[in-house]
Amino acid sequence: MAKQPRAWQRMLSGRRLDLLDPTPVDIEIEDIAHGLAFVARWNGQTIGDFAYSVAEHSILVERLFSKTNPKAPVKWQLAALLHDAPEYVIGDMISPVKAAVGPGYAALDDRLTAAIHLRFGLPAAIPAAIKKQIKKADKISAWLEATQIAGFSIEEANRFFGPPDDVAALPTELTPRPPMEVKADFIARFEELCP
Repeated sequence: MAKQPRAWQRMLSGRRLDLLDPTPVDIEIEDIAHGLAFVARWNGQTIGDFAYSVAEHSILVERLFSKTNPKAPVKWQLAALLHDAPEYVIGDMISPVKAAVGPGYAALDDRLTAAIHLRFGLPAAIPAAIKKQIKKADKISAWLEATQIAGFSIEEANRFFGPPDDVAALPTELTPRPPMEVKADFIARFEELCP
């Protein structure tokens, strides 16, 4: 009988997270923050002395979501902050690669998302209307990142991500920062939303 390949990863917290069958008890915010702070968006193809991390992106998405949905309950702000949380163990893949990998990646992402959400008191699946608003903030973030630090022209970013409604109201300067600084900011925002 063939030995099953190892499907778990040891986290810095000491937890062993089963990637194929994740459980909420094996998820810690420190592991998520640490992993996301070291995962580069855009496959690392950004300007600056540091990679623009998924943690930094997640903070921006939550900020944009909260700004465009000022009456959103805290739990949905938390969902926005955690929208890419599975990437702390599966990494960030650009959309063309996700499409090439196929539905297996989405299934893995969905299982991890459900476990993360349950761990922090969110429903396993976010309501479609909220998910749509988070996705809108995600696309605005992608547009900002593309035009400010990933080398896209505005025309290119408009074509791939759609033009934001009000460019003047958006953050004007994205600067990739050291991972441990971003990790601390991610945890601080999490603690504000989930004391």
